[in-house]
Amino acid sequence: MTPRTQTRERLLHAAAGLFRSQGYASTGLTQVLAEGGAPKGVLYFHFPGGKEQLAAEAVALAGRQLCEMITAVLAAAPDPGTGIGQVAGLFGQALLASGFREGCPVATVALDASAGSEAIRMSCEGAYGSWADALERHFRDHGVAGADARQLATFVLASFEGALLLARVQRDVAPLYAVAATLAGMVDKAVST
Repeated sequence: MTPRTQTRERLLHAAAGLFRSQGYASTGLTQVLAEGGAPKGVLYFHFPGGKEQLAAEAVALAGRQLCEMITAVLAAAPDPGTGIGQVAGLFGQALLASGFREGCPVATVALDASAGSEAIRMSCEGAYGSWADALERHFRDHGVAGADARQLATFVLASFEGALLLARVQRDVAPLYAVAATLAGMVDKAVST
């Protein structure tokens, strides 16, 4: 018998992937169960709050995973501008590998469901906030002071979100890399002043 925690984790990972590519409204619980390899009836045992709880937890999971990846990429980069380019590479690889079905792991759910669910909105806010915090810490570590580090982090994050959307719609990573090149120059300028 599969331990309960493994089933729960499989469902969370399946839901995160489906929500990322299809959005909240287009993802059915039967599809999540099938993708997660779990029998019917088990979903409400693990997620008594139903689809809303599942989505909120899946977004939080995806947010943590991407935050860890962003943090690792930035830490390994020789300079902040290069790090920004490598983060773009991370997004670009995901877009290409998914046939442009998977952009940001939070945006699709945020646009689809955050206005109607406080739990989902808070999970989306938490994910975006953790990414902005990681960027801000990185910029501060490289000499960007005070509020300037937060403003730069917010600008970088918002720019990536827009670039991901354009790349998905155009089915081309060029917008992502164009934005990343501009951002890298801005970041390098900010850290050198």
